[in-house]
Amino acid sequence: MFVLDKHHRPLQPCAPARARKLLKKGRAVVHRHTPFVIRLKDRTAAVSKVDGVEVGIDPGSKHTGIAVFTAVAGERRARYAVQLDHRGATIRKKLEQRAAYRRGRRSRNLRYRKPRFNNRTRPKGWLAPSLHHRVATTMSWTNRLARWAPVRAVHVERVAFDTHAISAGKPLEGVEYQHGTLHGMEVRGYLLAKLGRACVYCGITNVPLNIDHIQPRSWGGSDRISNLVPICIPCNEAKSNRRVEEFAPKRAADILRRAKAPLRDAAAVNSTRWALWRALEAMLPTHTASGGRTKWNRTRWGLSKSHTLDALAVGKLDSITEIVTRVLVAGCTGRGTHARTRTDKHGFPRLRMPRHKTFFGCTTGDLVRAVVPTGKKAGTHTGRVAVRATGSFNITTANGTVQGIRHTYVRLLQRADGYAYTTQPEQPCTAAGQRTSIRPDGESAFPAPLHRRFVSSPG
Repeated sequence: MFVLDKHHRPLQPCAPARARKLLKKGRAVVHRHTPFVIRLKDRTAAVSKVDGVEVGIDPGSKHTGIAVFTAVAGERRARYAVQLDHRGATIRKKLEQRAAYRRGRRSRNLRYRKPRFNNRTRPKGWLAPSLHHRVATTMSWTNRLARWAPVRAVHVERVAFDTHAISAGKPLEGVEYQHGTLHGMEVRGYLLAKLGRACVYCGITNVPLNIDHIQPRSWGGSDRISNLVPICIPCNEAKSNRRVEEFAPKRAADILRRAKAPLRDAAAVNSTRWALWRALEAMLPTHTASGGRTKWNRTRWGLSKSHTLDALAVGKLDSITEIVTRVLVAGCTGRGTHARTRTDKHGFPRLRMPRHKTFFGCTTGDLVRAVVPTGKKAGTHTGRVAVRATGSFNITTANGTVQGIRHTYVRLLQRADGYAYTTQPEQPCTAAGQRTSIRPDGESAFPAPLHRRFVSSPG
């Protein structure tokens, strides 16, 4: 749990049991509900021992993993984990929809509008809104964690996929520009990132994968990247030198399409990695590492593939001795819209929204708890609220949406901050490639010194 002193300065995080004792004795108050932060009433940072924590970041196109851990003599112990779900695809869709509305209005037989010329300049380092969103939200959460915990350093994975200059590893000169975008890059890593680390024929994951030619070389197939796919060992032995149309006739078209598809997600990460690194460097001491080292650390300590575990394994380390079992998932939802109308499919207004957003003390997106005593909806419901002027609210919980909750039963827990919070279990881990054994108490039998540490869900 995150802990603040009475002046709102961060202290060393504590265990959930310790936080409950402090709250029960009246020495602390709840500062924030999600993530859960307490504030001590009788302690200051000046008289407290604060060792500090570090933050690991695994940037991604759709999800970014953030891990808070203590690092002493190269030994990392996880304290908190956040999976940040981006909404870049939604932003891109909204911008395309707006552009379509504008093009439609200009092409209809309406009043004359002067042509719009391409005379606008973009500043250096400009990113598209869907890409800038990824950098902004990651920086926002890093800043939040620095306010709640004594962050000393940040470790970030600076990923490079299909980039000519990064593949070369040095400034390109002369004939080096002719080597191609994948010269010097691991083909296996490229294919695994492109095709989801699964066998393209049977879909199995978490097994050793070989590289297979879609069209065998005995049938004239080449060694180009578009002709290579990851394949498990049994499928590789069964396929032998047969063509894909003969071995998997039902999936041949889909496999050929996926092999030639562009890496849109990898391109998004490439476009934002330098901007993210510069922003982090301006905030805190930042250390960068390659994706290959992260994978080596994760494999060495038997961690599964997930964004939060990758964030824990970023950079130089000697050992990982503790991981969390519950991950806070922060989904980017935005803060609403300024538009006070709803449009039809042609972009014209069809209804008008109220001029204010707050009703009965709540705003759409607030985290609330409703205790309904009787009726079909009897029980306790906690989640994001959607308000109505009639006073009949909808609450989205982890189990679904409960509609028609009267506002008199609703109690505000936390104001809307642009995110929807849920929790999920961390991916099960294996040690040195072995299958994880689960004990009756739910703990995994890891080889010493790695073990799991429970982090209670928010609230």
